[in-house]
Amino acid sequence: MISPVLLVILSILLLIALIMWVKLDTFLSFLVVSILLALSCGLNGPQIGKSISSGIGSTLGSLVTILGFGAMLGRLVADSGAAQQITTSMIGIFGTRYIQWGMALAGLLVGIPMFYTAGFVIVVPLIFATGMATRLPLLYIGIPMISALSTAHGFLPPHPSPTAISQQLGADIGKTLLYGLIISVPTIAIAGPLFGSRLKKMLITPEQGLLNIAFRPASELPGLGISLFTALLPLILLTITTVLDPFVEPGSAFQKTVAVIGDPNIAMLLSVLVAAWLLGLRRGQSMKTVMKSMENAFKEVAPIMLIIAGSGVFMQVIKDGQINTYIGEALRDLPVSPLVLGWLIAAVIRVCVGSATVAGLTTVGILLPLIQHQAVQPELMVLSIGAGSLMFSHVNDGGFWLFKEYFNLSLKQTFATWSVMETIVSVCGLAGVLVLQQFIG
Repeated sequence: MISPVLLVILSILLLIALIMWVKLDTFLSFLVVSILLALSCGLNGPQIGKSISSGIGSTLGSLVTILGFGAMLGRLVADSGAAQQITTSMIGIFGTRYIQWGMALAGLLVGIPMFYTAGFVIVVPLIFATGMATRLPLLYIGIPMISALSTAHGFLPPHPSPTAISQQLGADIGKTLLYGLIISVPTIAIAGPLFGSRLKKMLITPEQGLLNIAFRPASELPGLGISLFTALLPLILLTITTVLDPFVEPGSAFQKTVAVIGDPNIAMLLSVLVAAWLLGLRRGQSMKTVMKSMENAFKEVAPIMLIIAGSGVFMQVIKDGQINTYIGEALRDLPVSPLVLGWLIAAVIRVCVGSATVAGLTTVGILLPLIQHQAVQPELMVLSIGAGSLMFSHVNDGGFWLFKEYFNLSLKQTFATWSVMETIVSVCGLAGVLVLQQFIG
């Protein structure tokens, strides 16, 4: 009889092989691995079918609306010019002397409502334009903004990985967002402006086609107030329950209203409706145009949902095969904090697989029983796994190549900039979680 732990390790190795070398679609890879793991655990055909349907349903059930609305909001913020307004305004406010900090803040503000790839494509032309205007090295001003985008992607709902992990662990999304913001500030400061300052002498020349940047004139952009309000509305609504809850009378009408507004699904719906009005209809766009833009945004997030669905099947098979109970018992007495263990496992899987989402959700499936039996705040667990899932991005991660090609770097330069930056974000994120645990644990 093969050890359950060995079965999981072999399954993860097979998953890595299918994704990296066979180049099989990630969703299909998860299904193949999950079925083989289920057979190894002695599950029969009907049981495997039930695991697949249950895994997809339980994982995606409460995520579809949040992720879909998050994609729609990000598209509205990008298409309206709100992201451009936020970035150019932050640069103007901070000036050339403190431009790195302005870029970092702009990256965080843009990164909260926008998924990573969409945010990256939006801000890179702004980085190039700023570099040409200030004559400062592109990596010096670019790394702070990119590090903020990456941190938001790993730590903050409504981004896919932290949202999905929160749902699996039963973590409060409002608290996760609040704690994530607290940890994000020092993490971005170290991985962004401080690390970026060391890259001032690394001069690069992007492809000429990327330097032909066309921006909307200021007169066509929404105001800074409206841009910030719509971009940050999910943050405001998702944390409102957490902040106000200790001060309102339980069972009162006000408390019930706050609870409704602070529900993640309702909060994201309200944010999208407000953005559709302020950034679309109010500025002269037709309802048909706004709805088409939102529809396209939802289509773009579908591949991410499939990855999450596939990981859900893998987690369900681990559960139905009683593997998670065995692992939980085996790891329970380890002399290491579950927060550190979650970070470490996620980091190893991330380095092997490349996908932060796959790394985070696979880790949850392995550690769920251990977490349930130990006194650890689920919100901090979400953040420690999220931090681990950002560890040392390299050639098996699409973000690595996105950064390399846009900035026209060599492989060595990309490792020395992007990969090091991601590692700093990961390590600082774990350190932030462990420090925060001392105050709220």
